[in-house]
Amino acid sequence: MRVLKRSRQLHGWLAALMLAMLALALAGCGNGKETAEGAVAPQQGDLTLVVGAYSVVKDAMSDILPLFAAEWKAKTGQKIVFQESYEASGTQARAIAGGFEADVTLLALEGDVGKLVKAGLVADTWKDHGVNGMVTRSVVALGTREGNPKGIHDFADLAKPGVKVLYPNPKTSGGAQWDINAIYGAGLKLSEEQTGVKDPAAAKAFLKSVHANVESLDKSGRASMAAFEYGVGDVIVTYENELLARIAQGVKYEVILPKDTILIENPAAVVDKYADEHGTRQAAEALVDFLTTEQAQEVFAKYGFRPVNEQVYAENESRYPVPSGLFGIDYLGGWAEVRETLYSKRGVWYQVLAGI
Repeated sequence: MRVLKRSRQLHGWLAALMLAMLALALAGCGNGKETAEGAVAPQQGDLTLVVGAYSVVKDAMSDILPLFAAEWKAKTGQKIVFQESYEASGTQARAIAGGFEADVTLLALEGDVGKLVKAGLVADTWKDHGVNGMVTRSVVALGTREGNPKGIHDFADLAKPGVKVLYPNPKTSGGAQWDINAIYGAGLKLSEEQTGVKDPAAAKAFLKSVHANVESLDKSGRASMAAFEYGVGDVIVTYENELLARIAQGVKYEVILPKDTILIENPAAVVDKYADEHGTRQAAEALVDFLTTEQAQEVFAKYGFRPVNEQVYAENESRYPVPSGLFGIDYLGGWAEVRETLYSKRGVWYQVLAGI
């Protein structure tokens, strides 16, 4: 019994020691000093900035972050080290809300940033940065194999017999929500053209007819694109930039812009709570602001995004045709309405999944 008691005491002592060492290590990672008020002063020496983003921007950010680091070094003399995480937008937002301490986040949806505002992690003034909070734009497009062998020209063609369609799961992927919004909105547009009014029932039937041909629901837009690259499916519903970036690398895809499709806008924000705790606020805000500079926007354009910087957009405008029926999220009633109409527990999307 004495041996057992001493063993338990030893294990307890070791556990306490390990926790203490972990706490010291975490404190050391921050390089920030706590002030008398409990806030953390800016990091001194090398600075670590944690970036949590959605998967589609990974390639562009791999070019942008070194440019920002060089500018920050020139301005402050401070070297920045980045820790990066790329996931489906919904997954990333949930991770940050659950304790992943990102200083800066880039997400696919305004609503995903909204979840972080609701969780008390991002200030409700986040739209003061970027262009009303947004740092990139795109449109929902259709990608086909070289030569467009299935003759795809619009969303309606995705419902044809024998056409295998790919798009990711909107439960995890912000890109997928843009895809579903585009198809549902195209159904509304079609009903409006035919009857003069928007018909939600007709739009639901339109979405259901397309979804009947879906081959698989991947976790993220990037995973869905990878499956298409491996030969799965005949056509992919995705961001225009995902296709343009691969075509620039020599992959022979066809980009189809449906007549009626949706304008995509992607936000970035400082995760205020974590940036303040880490002493990285100044650098975090500077990074978000840097994302809309000409230098960064040219990189986004290189990877197929539609720039939010007006000068860079003007220089690249010929690359980005505007579909005649292009609509924004406001056509669907705004994000609050979309979340309720399409993605609530009894929403249109879940009715389509359930075959109701």
